Amino acid sequence: MKHVIVPFFISHQGCPHQCVFCDQRTISGNLGKLPDADELTSRVTLWLSSSALDSLEVAFYGGSFTALPFDTQLALLLPLQPLKQSGKVCSIRVSTRPDALSMDSLQQLRDLGVDLVELGVQSMDDRVLEAAGRGHDASQTVEAFALLRERGFKVGAQLMPGLPGDSAEGAIRSLQEILSLKPDLLRIYPTVILKGTRLAEMYLDGCYQPLTLHEAIRISKVMLHEAATSGVPVIRAGLQPTDELSYGGEIVAGPYHPAFRQLAEGERWYDLLDILFAELESDKSVTLKVPEKRVSDVVGQNRINIRCIEEKYGILVSALNGDTSLENNDFLLSTQQKVIAGNLLQDLGYEGLRPYKKERF
Repeated sequence: MKHVIVPFFISHQGCPHQCVFCDQRTISGNLGKLPDADELTSRVTLWLSSSALDSLEVAFYGGSFTALPFDTQLALLLPLQPLKQSGKVCSIRVSTRPDALSMDSLQQLRDLGVDLVELGVQSMDDRVLEAAGRGHDASQTVEAFALLRERGFKVGAQLMPGLPGDSAEGAIRSLQEILSLKPDLLRIYPTVILKGTRLAEMYLDGCYQPLTLHEAIRISKVMLHEAATSGVPVIRAGLQPTDELSYGGEIVAGPYHPAFRQLAEGERWYDLLDILFAELESDKSVTLKVPEKRVSDVVGQNRINIRCIEEKYGILVSALNGDTSLENNDFLLSTQQKVIAGNLLQDLGYEGLRPYKKERF
């Protein structure tokens, strides 16, 4: 069933800290003004009519929702109550900090129809959190998960590989610690340096070096793979493209790409191709069948996966077809002699973050 989210941005509202990487207004394309009751209800009604769905989800992004004054939380949530009670709004989610939760505040959120809370975790390494100016430690994230589960909330987590003091191995460890807490969803945001942030000053002073696009994709593909094999959906990888990010000159440096998720998913598929092609011997051509919705990921941007695999093995990919009968991660490779089945969730050899022999993008 198609799922539609109506987003509202409360950029940096309620947050008591200014993290070194943070510029929520640029990230969201929003100047931070909170929506009033009329805007809340009218936008939901408009989205309902344009989507032809009977129900949708409302999400409050940015800021720290549970750190807002309670009157402000009421002003944002009360107008949605008739829509939630009628079933026109099926779910409400908010974002907040791990250290901005209490049993009383969570009970109030439950009473006002909130179903899912996303936590800005960023890292589970206390040294990285301190360097980023987060104002909380990893133990508070663990406590936040416990509090939210106790009150019956679904829980999401946001991670930021590439923060000051972080490493590829550290980012993977943070992911593994979060996966052990069994989140309902994840977001992966490789650190990008935005104009006007403390991180931009650190970069210009030579105190911080961001991940390259190659490094960020190399880390993110492993994070995507570990999450997928754990059954946890990653609902975003890379910042949401906005005009401010793409054209406004707001990015100082870092691994921003408007199709970051596709690049990372393409690398996972390339690694699966690499494993399967290595099993071929005297074959000179193959045909591939992949899930119809994954064709662009398998091919890679500008057909880079196909070009590189043909060059590496000297085998022609004579046809690549999307197949609606295949499950989302399945894959069939056919030659004149045999058919090989693969699955994107199989072991792709990521122990130790297997390095590439050359950069492919």
